[in-house]
Amino acid sequence: MGGMAPQELVERYLARIGLDAPPAVGLAGLRELHRAHVARIPYDNLSTMLDRPDPADPVSAAARAASGARVGYCFQQNAALEALLTALGFAVSRRHGHVWTRPEDELGTRLNHLVLVVSGLPATGNPGGHWWVDAGLGEGFAEPLPLVRGEHEVDGWTFRIGAGFGARAAGRPTGPAAWTYHHFPDGVLRGVVVTSRDHSEDAVAESHRWLSTADQSPFRRFVVVQRIERGVQRAVRNLVHHVTTPTGREARDLTTYDDWRGALVDDLLLPVADVTAEEWSGLWKRALASHRAWDEAGRP
Repeated sequence: MGGMAPQELVERYLARIGLDAPPAVGLAGLRELHRAHVARIPYDNLSTMLDRPDPADPVSAAARAASGARVGYCFQQNAALEALLTALGFAVSRRHGHVWTRPEDELGTRLNHLVLVVSGLPATGNPGGHWWVDAGLGEGFAEPLPLVRGEHEVDGWTFRIGAGFGARAAGRPTGPAAWTYHHFPDGVLRGVVVTSRDHSEDAVAESHRWLSTADQSPFRRFVVVQRIERGVQRAVRNLVHHVTTPTGREARDLTTYDDWRGALVDDLLLPVADVTAEEWSGLWKRALASHRAWDEAGRP
C-alpha cells in the first residue's frame, strides 16, 4: 500500500497519531483511533492552494498519513481513515455526503463529502451498532457519533442527527441509508445531508478533481487548516487564528509572516517540509491580499 508493506503502513500510521499498538476492534478502540487522528493529523487544503493537489484514493491518502506528509481535506482524510480502520478489522461502509453552509444549499445534491460508517459495535443507546466516523469535517466531533436520531454530546459540544430525506432501509446490515446532521451554532458549516446517492470511487475522484482544481471551488480561496483536540477546535482560516470551545471563540489576526507560518506549523501541526521558499512567498502575498479585501468589506 503506497509503496509500504501493509503492516509497516499500519504501524507508521499509528505512530503518526501517537499510538504504540493497534487498539482492539471495539467501540473503545474506535473512539481512541478517531480522537488520535483528528488531534494529530490536521485537515488542510495547502496542496490545493499550491496547485498540486494530492490524490484522494485510500491507498495514496493512507500512505501520506503514514509517511508524515499532509493528508488533505474531507475526501482525503476520510479515505485515509477508512484504509486504517479496514486494515485493523473494522467493518466500514461509505455514504454520499453533501455539506451545506447556507440554508438555500441544504437540499443540494453535490457530492462534496465522503461519509464513513462503522458497523457491528452495539452499545447502550445504540443497539444497532452503527457509528459515524469522520476525520474530514475539519471542525467537527472528536469521536464517532452513534447513528441514532437526537442530540449527542461530545466534549461539551452538541451535535444533532435527524431523519434523512426519504430515508429507508434503516435496519440494513451497514446501517441507515440516509440521515441529516446539524452542526453546533456559529460553526463554519451548518450541516450535512447524507444519502446513498452515487459515492463510487469514480464519483469521488470527479468531485475531488473539481474541488481541487476549479476556480469556483471554495477550497481554492484561501488556506484552511483545522484540527480537533478534545473539546478544542483549532483553525487557521487565511490570516485568522481561531480557538473555539463550547463556551466561546477566540480569534486573532496573524499580522506577520512568522506568526502565520508558526500558527500553521506549531499549533495546527501542518507538515510543510516540501513547501519551497517561493511557494511560501506566493501564499503569503495571496493571503495578505485576500485578508485586506475581506477586512475592507467589513469581514462578512
